[in-house]
Amino acid sequence: MATPDEGTVRQRNVAGKRKREGISASNSDVELDKLVKASQAAKASGSEREYKIGFVLITILAFVSRFWGIHHPNEVVFDEVHFGKFASYYLEKTYFFDVHPPFGKLLFAFMGWLVGYDGHFHFDNIGDSYIANKVPYVAFRSLPAILGALTVSVTYLIMWESGYSLPACVLAAGLVLFDNAHIGQTRLILLDATLVFAMACSLLAYIKFYKLRHEPFSRKWWKWLLLTGIALSCDISTKYVGLFAFITIGSAVIIDLWDLLDIKRPGGSLSLPTFGKHFAARAVGLIIVPFLFYLFWFQVHFSILTRSGPGDDFMSPEFQETLSDNAMLANAITIDYYDSLTIKHKETKAYLHSHPDRYPLRYDDGRVSSQGQQVTGYPYNDTNNVWEILPAVQEEKRLGRHVKNHDLVRLRHVGTDTILLSHDVASPYYPTNQEFTTVSIADAYGNRAADTLFEVRIEGGKQNQEFKSVSSHFKLIHNPSKVAMWTHTTPLPEWGFKQQEINGNKQIAPSSNVWLVEDIPSIPADSPRRQREEKKVKTLPFLQKWFHLQRLMFWHNNQLTSSHPYSSAPWQWPLLLRGVSFWTQNDTRQQIYFVGNPVGWWIASGLLAVYVGIVLADQFSLRRGVDALDHRSRSRLYNSTGFFFLAWATHYFPFYVMGRQLFLHHYLPAHLASTLVTGALVEFIFSADSAEHEATYQAIKAGKKQAVAKRHVTARERFAGQSMLAAWIATGVILTLVIASWYFFLPLTYGYPGLTVEQVLRRKWLGYDLHFAK
Repeated sequence: MATPDEGTVRQRNVAGKRKREGISASNSDVELDKLVKASQAAKASGSEREYKIGFVLITILAFVSRFWGIHHPNEVVFDEVHFGKFASYYLEKTYFFDVHPPFGKLLFAFMGWLVGYDGHFHFDNIGDSYIANKVPYVAFRSLPAILGALTVSVTYLIMWESGYSLPACVLAAGLVLFDNAHIGQTRLILLDATLVFAMACSLLAYIKFYKLRHEPFSRKWWKWLLLTGIALSCDISTKYVGLFAFITIGSAVIIDLWDLLDIKRPGGSLSLPTFGKHFAARAVGLIIVPFLFYLFWFQVHFSILTRSGPGDDFMSPEFQETLSDNAMLANAITIDYYDSLTIKHKETKAYLHSHPDRYPLRYDDGRVSSQGQQVTGYPYNDTNNVWEILPAVQEEKRLGRHVKNHDLVRLRHVGTDTILLSHDVASPYYPTNQEFTTVSIADAYGNRAADTLFEVRIEGGKQNQEFKSVSSHFKLIHNPSKVAMWTHTTPLPEWGFKQQEINGNKQIAPSSNVWLVEDIPSIPADSPRRQREEKKVKTLPFLQKWFHLQRLMFWHNNQLTSSHPYSSAPWQWPLLLRGVSFWTQNDTRQQIYFVGNPVGWWIASGLLAVYVGIVLADQFSLRRGVDALDHRSRSRLYNSTGFFFLAWATHYFPFYVMGRQLFLHHYLPAHLASTLVTGALVEFIFSADSAEHEATYQAIKAGKKQAVAKRHVTARERFAGQSMLAAWIATGVILTLVIASWYFFLPLTYGYPGLTVEQVLRRKWLGYDLHFAK
């Protein structure tokens, strides 16, 4: 789609060929075009009507398949616990944190608002009843069902707008229509229906934009350029994997711009100022507008979520001050020297802890420790979690002095009356990190004085900013060695009571080094220091809030690396080797198992390989001087079908470099692109349009009269009709197999009826880990 105009390429090549053969290019082209256009015009009105009938039927079937039995099951299924919960939080205006952008979740909240839902149910557990909790779950599920049905329609339109035959349109749309994975994912409160629909719309809008390439800067040209950008923005505003659609469209645009830059471009070259206008228009429509649209949804997100909620802990204290009813800020107390503190790791929620037991002389790998007192992370409240904060210089005790940002302090472990220390001894698990231990007060103010000094470094803090409990997130930096106190979740061996290791991290920047003071036990409950005046909600600039949230979203997204029983690798997706269990009900033996239509996926994946084989074979033939394809077929093979293949590749191969958890649903956008390639290859195999052009040209070349040439066109049309019949037969055979497979797996997609052991076993085609198989 993004390479030079296929008609122009054909004309340029054919014209050269005819010039060498002594034929007038202008006369033959005029006669050829008249004959072919006259033939095509006679069929146009009938074809248009057939396409419209096909579109209507496909759309009706799409809505029926997505909405049939959508009320079942009437309880929380799989990741509805997340996205239903987020919709409720929006409706309650309660702040939450999620790794996905807000657009898709805002749509669910909007649907809930339309039906008058107040957000009282928080979707806490899979299996919780919607009926008992009076949740309008059908309305929520209707949103993805509508988008899923429209995705089928858009798939049909993509093929239609690309100029493919009716069988090709029906086949591509049919593979999505009767796919169990697309149906299953669009009948539940999940984001993927929005993602795939936006991706499909971006392809359709770009195709319509590209078809207007000979009308640059016209109103329609601008309309479809901007609609492409908006669709791309909706894609990435739903999930960050929507970036792949930008890569697809961006690659096509780069090829298109490269062609416009060609001084030998057919139809005349563009001046550099005009080329600059083309470049700027695409930059505005496909980069600036999508980015502004993307920011808009975050502005809506911040505007709605104004109350303190479960997402507070992820955000900075400055951000939390913008939320009303924030308990953290209400309970914040300025910390004074000689206060006793409990210090908590922000990420793992473990308390800084110590006890009289000591590190062993040698660790399992043979390294020697200091045999000092153990300093660990402990997840529960305990008297050994209490530390007194002392000034750097030993002095008579003076109360009422505030601890401030960048102050040097010492920490006394109250339970054992020892002082926290770090030194150049390797920690138990990290030979490159420093050990944390404690020493006596005499040593702390004597020969180990330097090693017991720590800097309080408040995150985002200003000079002389007061250090406060709860609200001041800070890093404790060992002053001589400049390492940050850090912990992780790998438990220590039995000698460490399986508590967390505390060590000195040489990399100070990571947010995993952040701690907070949870409480000050030395202050009585009735102390004036605990009496807090009601604080006014503060404001932050939008971009500051957005940058802060973006950084957290990217970081937490990259941390989703833990194993999952239903995760799968990208190489398993095209062959549909694994699925995901969404829901089970033991009493009725019903289950929802997320898996695609095996026959449809195997055919689409196989034809992807066929496409690569055809392109390689064509290139090899051209190298050997054999031109097996006419120009029109080759142009469509490389341009239009190539664009679909590009969409598949850019939505599939990037997953190979990801380290996060991956599941089968990540392949759905790529699968849709593979159905487009499938439909296009049916067109390539059975099309006779190009042969019609060539037969007419040969008749004219032989000097035959126009009437004779017309007979050639008539004969060609007869062959075209036979080819169309063959295309319909191939489409019918493929869709019959696909529909049979779709129907066979329907109980796993719709969640009913329940299956016997024998029926379950019959559906374990590739060892799918189904329930109730015994």
